[in-house]
Amino acid sequence: MDALPSPANDAQQASDALQARMRSRIRAAGGWVGFDHFMHTALYEPGLGYYTGGSRRFGADGDFVTAPELTPLFGHCVARAIAPWLEQTEPLVLEFGAGTGQLAAQVLNALERLGQAPEQYLILEVSGVLRSQQRHTLELLAPGLVDRVHWLDELPAMIEGVVLANEVLDAMPVRLFELIDGAVHERGLIRGGGDAALAWQTRRADPNFSEAVRRTLARTGWSGADWRELDLQAWPNHYQSELAEQGPGWIRTVGERLTRGVMLMFDYGFPGAEYFHPQRAGGTLACHYRHRVHHDPLFSPGLQDITAHVDFSAMVEAGEQIGLELLGYTSQGNFLLNAGLLEELAEWPVVHTTEYTRQSQAVQKLVSEAEMGELFKAMALARNISVLGPAFQRGDRSGMLGPAPTGDES
Repeated sequence: MDALPSPANDAQQASDALQARMRSRIRAAGGWVGFDHFMHTALYEPGLGYYTGGSRRFGADGDFVTAPELTPLFGHCVARAIAPWLEQTEPLVLEFGAGTGQLAAQVLNALERLGQAPEQYLILEVSGVLRSQQRHTLELLAPGLVDRVHWLDELPAMIEGVVLANEVLDAMPVRLFELIDGAVHERGLIRGGGDAALAWQTRRADPNFSEAVRRTLARTGWSGADWRELDLQAWPNHYQSELAEQGPGWIRTVGERLTRGVMLMFDYGFPGAEYFHPQRAGGTLACHYRHRVHHDPLFSPGLQDITAHVDFSAMVEAGEQIGLELLGYTSQGNFLLNAGLLEELAEWPVVHTTEYTRQSQAVQKLVSEAEMGELFKAMALARNISVLGPAFQRGDRSGMLGPAPTGDES
């Protein structure tokens, strides 16, 4: 990997301050903390974390580009998909982590064209900086509807409507595990020596974490279904991966408050059997910095995004535990094509040749199996909603969320 660009002096100073704070917390915790504590600090520490500081994150000048940043057609398709669900619920949309506000503006405008503009569009956003950016985007792109948008400080006690989460689950802190000589170990951080502020250290997992890892691996079907008798030798020695506890917890927390409606999520990830395939021995943890993907989360913490892919089987299991029904699970490409992406593109004025070409290229990126179309998935969990809607009519992959076929280790 080529050397990563050096941060500006003020940015590096902010990162140094965050690392100093992390070192103090490691000391207070007895000299070691799990990776999830570090990831939470790096992303969400007030004033210093990646999502709570002042750095630019999204778009061409940031670290990565999300689907709504590529083209408004993404949000138009989301609107088409959720319109039938809104007909059966209160006219309300609740979006988590709304980024720059592009998706909110796109969905509001498209729903208005469909004659289904929601009475309320709620945004739950932890970053004050992003709240300001979202408001500016909505005032610019959806001025006639911005008065329907309200920002929340906490989750409502009851929700009826549609919940949207685009690239939210991948930014939730995860715990890291490593299988060593048939036992579960947990990877964490200590204070570094010399010039290193932080350093890795792996230790034997506590019984609760070991059980959680074993239960997760048993669900995949690669080595029997009984976690108590699970043969960890089915995975290579020093096999590393992630255990997402906060993602399923978020599903349960939001889902328990959903009285009627749908939770629609977009993110990159896999079914559990694919996520924890014995050949995926290095896990999925990745960092995004100035449009470069690398695998060193200790590089300038607070200045880069840190993500892990989503175990969608775990999300479905969490939803079913509280009575949610899986409406559909498919690739982003299938979802968008089912929801009318090509029809939306066909309505774009061809006379504006340069812009039409840009939109066509964005559509290709969104649906191509070599780019976002296959890596990203769409999942819908529902309560008291029976209509499937157009987006999952073809190419549904819900059957892949169970264990791997017996004897299939290819």
